[in-house]
Formats: sequence, structure tokens, C-alpha cells
Amino acid sequence: MVNAPSMPVGIFDSGIGGLSVLRHIRAQLPVESLCYFADSGFAPYGEKPAELVIDRTLSIARYLLSLPCKALVVACNTATAEAIHILRAHYPATPIVGIEPGLKPATQVTKNGIIGVMATERTLMSHKFQRLYEQLRQETGMTFIMQACPGLADRVEHNDLYSARTEQLVLGYVRPLMAQDADTIVLGCTHYPFLEDCIKKSIRQCTDREVQLVDTGVAVTRQLVRVLQRENLTAAEKAVFADTRAFTTGNAHTLAEQFEQLLHIQANVSAVPIETTPNIV
Repeated sequence: MVNAPSMPVGIFDSGIGGLSVLRHIRAQLPVESLCYFADSGFAPYGEKPAELVIDRTLSIARYLLSLPCKALVVACNTATAEAIHILRAHYPATPIVGIEPGLKPATQVTKNGIIGVMATERTLMSHKFQRLYEQLRQETGMTFIMQACPGLADRVEHNDLYSARTEQLVLGYVRPLMAQDADTIVLGCTHYPFLEDCIKKSIRQCTDREVQLVDTGVAVTRQLVRVLQRENLTAAEKAVFADTRAFTTGNAHTLAEQFEQLLHIQANVSAVPIETTPNIV
């Protein structure tokens, strides 16, 4: 299959976190049609074995490319860390853009050189993340404070953004970062930008300092723009597909509601039973 500019871009995540990336892509590339896949039946990936994450990533990529899609955005930190190198090996002719915690952008906005990183434990422990962290630490001499946030992505998946339970969970993760004088926090999971209001509230409870939040969806969108331009795949006009189509291994009605509530978008959502294929790697 030959990729064509009129084809949509495929975006996928373990659940709805990747919608925080999709909104940046829609804003920067308004003529591109998009296909979003939420693997909500297996979310969140951050608490799953690496083998399962790899299997799911390959299975969903295969489905999106069968639609077909001209490029893929892995809008999940865990899937990027565990599987993007395998994905690129399987589909060398397809442009594939991954996501990673925005450590480098954070070094450009911090004033005191102390950066907090909120992410899943799996992301923080991944070889890809550790390599990036060590490289930047040596190059910049800045301090990175790692804060694993178990359960936080799950709160977003359940659309529990403002409850007392979520606020207490967020406060428990933000407080140690503020106690160590971080002036910048990297939102190292695509789910976390939807908790921005809650995170800012927790920051205000801990300090009067100005604290910057870094949303990695901005950098991913810039990279997608560069890749599409390089491969001559940028849509010249609105493609023939619907603006945004969406697929999920969870409940289609729930995902449609989340599109509406989080992005104010009415998306055509279909439930798709993507089965895991053991030992696919």
C-alpha cells in the first residue's frame, strides 16, 4: 500500500489520554482527517506487563493501517517506551511518531533548574526514559525529581477529574515536588493534561511560587508536522474521511461522551474487538 496525503493520521493510546494529543494535532493541522483508537478495554498500560503492551500496540497499529492510515502517532508514553522500536521495525515504510515525557522542553522553561516529572512507574523505569534523563542531566546539570503516579491515569479514564478522591491523589504526588522546590512539572502521561486544573490547585495549596506545567502533546504535534512535510504527506485540503473517527475496545458510547466532554467534538465512534496475539514479537 502506498501512503497518500488524503489518507488520515492514526492516533492511539491505552485509553482517552491520547485525546490531549489529538486536540493539539487538530489545532495545528485542521485539514487533516484523524482516526483515534482508545484501547480502553486494556487501560491503563502503565500497570500492565511489557509483553502485553507490545502485543496491544502491534495489534492496534495493524488495525489502523488496514483502514488505511498514512502515519501513526503513538500517543501513549508507556507504549512508546516499550514498543515503538518494535513497531517501526514491523512497519518501516510508515511514518511513526512517538511520545515521551517532555524533559527537554522543561529544561528550556525552568528558572531554577529543578524539574518534577509526573509519570507512570513503567515510563520512569523504561530504558528509553532513563537514557533521555541521563543524557539531559549530564548536558544541563539540572535536577529531575521523578514522581510515579499510580492510579492517576485510571481517574481520567473514569472521567473522575474533580472529585475529592482525585484531588487528594494529585496532592499526594504534587506535594513532594513542591517540597523540593521544583518550578516546572512535566506531565509525563498523556492522561495528565486533563487534570491540569486539579494539579494547579494542588500547587497553590503547597506554594506561592510560579510553577510551569509542560504538556508533551505540543512537541509531538510539531514532530508530526515535520514528518508529514518531509514525506510529502501533508493534506492539501480536507480529506474525504469524516473529520475524526474513533475506535475503542471499550464502550463506544462512553468514548463518544468523553470526546464531547473533554474536547467538545462529536466523533463517530465504533467498538472494535482487537484481540491480543501472544508471542507476536
